Amino acid sequence: MTAYFLMKALHVLCAVVWIGGMFFAILVLRPSLAVLEPAQRLALHGQVFQRFFKIVWHVMPLSILSGYAMIFTFGGMAGVRWPVHVMTLLGLIMGAVFVFLYFVPYRRFQAATDGPSKAAAVDMVRKLITVNLAIGIVTIVVAHFK
Repeated sequence: MTAYFLMKALHVLCAVVWIGGMFFAILVLRPSLAVLEPAQRLALHGQVFQRFFKIVWHVMPLSILSGYAMIFTFGGMAGVRWPVHVMTLLGLIMGAVFVFLYFVPYRRFQAATDGPSKAAAVDMVRKLITVNLAIGIVTIVVAHFK
């Protein structure tokens, strides 16, 4: 069972980093950016996205893989209760939302050469992060039913 507990610790740590980072970005960082000029806000977004998304590219697959490792400790999906099925689905949706966020609006942000285009891409990134944050919070709640 030591391997299971290591997988669970890794899984929870990855979730804390990912969901906590989104919580901070939406509820703390974004409102705080109002004190900056628009060009400075966009430059800061570029730095924040670059760093945070690099982290998510590590914790997202680790979270999914450690979740599956724990599931297969119990003999696969047939051996776990409904909350694990829901958490698995929500985790995969979160991963898909992040991949879309990264390859569509974030890439648009990187490629944009003018402020309005960059701002529109940032707004779409923000909306998708908010969606993923909501899904992550629901996933945390569901985890307490298992």
